[in-house]
Formats: sequence, structure tokens, C-alpha cells
Amino acid sequence: MAIVLGPNQFGKAEIRLVHVDRTSPVHRVTDLNVSTALRGDFAAAHLTGDNSHVLTTDAQKNTVYAFAREHGIGEIENFALRLARHFVGSFPWIGGARVEIEQFAWERITVDGAPHDHAFRRAGAEKRTTVVTLHGDSAYVVSGLAGLVVLKSTGSEFWGFPRDHYTTLAETTDRILATEVTARWRYARADLDFGPLFTGVREALVSTFARVHSLALQQTLYRMGETALTAYPEVAEIRMSMPNKHHFLVDLTPFDLDNPDVVYQVPDRPYGLIEATVTRDDAPAAGPSWTSRDLD
Repeated sequence: MAIVLGPNQFGKAEIRLVHVDRTSPVHRVTDLNVSTALRGDFAAAHLTGDNSHVLTTDAQKNTVYAFAREHGIGEIENFALRLARHFVGSFPWIGGARVEIEQFAWERITVDGAPHDHAFRRAGAEKRTTVVTLHGDSAYVVSGLAGLVVLKSTGSEFWGFPRDHYTTLAETTDRILATEVTARWRYARADLDFGPLFTGVREALVSTFARVHSLALQQTLYRMGETALTAYPEVAEIRMSMPNKHHFLVDLTPFDLDNPDVVYQVPDRPYGLIEATVTRDDAPAAGPSWTSRDLD
């Protein structure tokens, strides 16, 4: 038996970066959380402490800041691609790179009915995300969103499920449906106009949630993914995680009050968690797209 080194990577995690575009009197703020990771011939560092192939994580951090200044940000997918290609091209022993970015949204503060030129407020918990993986000359892009909380006060049912000794849930033909959407979609290629695509896919997800009469959160999730893939052939597949944010009617009879679907309690846990992938049957091979966070 022998002990051997398996797949490995190293990088700088969660590089916080705020970029202010001052090219016009109307400033634009881009707020990012960037993580980098390099893959290649780093065995000597692990086995003998030889750091001659180690591009320090400090240098990776500095590269992120320098690229923001030299090239600007633009769409986060393009920024991640520039960084990944730079790292892989830096030294022959670096064979791959992963760049993961979260973007936090800011909205302009309205003053006297007009958006202010340089004053902003944080736009909730929703984040835009991307993970770019460069493997040799091939680039893989997985983008998405997280923290998108949506709710509909009617238009949702849940009934027809099997009952066993432990089933206590009552069937319903009218309920509140609420969830926090995490969606990640894999693009079929890397030479795309990512900004309009992100906006379009997000709109397809949100509008479908609102429009579809739901018989189950699973059905809603599938229809959301189906709509996005139908509208955007550039998207090969989409993976979604949607917790069921339960809303239970409060029993007000001890207070001689009725409750005709008006007052609800909202427990934060436990909750149902619905997850699924919606894909094209002719989607191009995923390569390392979905293993970009974890090693092969």
C-alpha cells in the first residue's frame, strides 16, 4: 500500500472588492466577493514544502484588485474569464483555474423623485453569482442567483399525497407559496453577452413563479426551469434549490376571532427543501462545470 497525493488546489477566498465607475457624473457601484483557486503541478509544495510552483494567494488577491483598476469589471462572467485566463497563462505549471464571484446589488436612493447620482442603498439579500472554470484552453461558465425570496398569496394547492401513520398535514386547495430561490445555470459556451442573458433568465424564473398555478413546489420549480431553457437556447441546464417557506394559519378561536386566511405564523425551520435539475436532452458536455467548487 502507498499513500499518494490526490487532486488539489489553492487560492484566495472571499476577496471583497468595491469598484466605483466615475467616468460620468452618474457613478456606478459594483460590489463583489471574489474567490480564486489554481490547479496544476503543485505536488512538490505538498510533499516536500517546495514552493517554487506556488503563485501566492496574496498575489492572486492583488491580481483581482489590479485587474479591476486596469480593465474595469463589466459583467462578472467576463471579469472572471479575464482573471482565469491570466492565471493559467502566467506559468506553465498552472493548468487550470476557478474564479467564483458573488455580486451584491445596490440601488440608487431617490431624492425629490429622481435617482441620486452617487447615493445608494443595498438592494436586499439577493446576489448574482458566477463560477468560471478554465481547464487548459476550455472555459466553462455557470452563472446564477441566490437569495431571491418570492411569495404568492394564492394560486397554490397541495393535495393527493399518500398518508401513513405519521402523516398529519392537511390537504389544501389554497395556500401561500413562498420560497428563496437559488438557481445556477450552465451556459453552452463562454463567448456570450452575459448581461442580457442574466436579466432574461431571472425574469423568466420570477414571472413563471407568479404565473403558474401551482399544484406542488416541485411543479413550479420545473416550469420555471423549462421556461428559462425554452427562452434561452444559450443555457444548457439549470439547477435550482427552493426551500418551502411555510406559512401556517394562526388559530384565533381562543380569542373569539375568526381567521379567514388572513393571519399566518412563519416558522423558520424545519422546512421542505425541493431541488432539481432541468436540462436539454442535447446539452453539450458539462466538463468540470459542476465540480468547480469541489475537486474531481
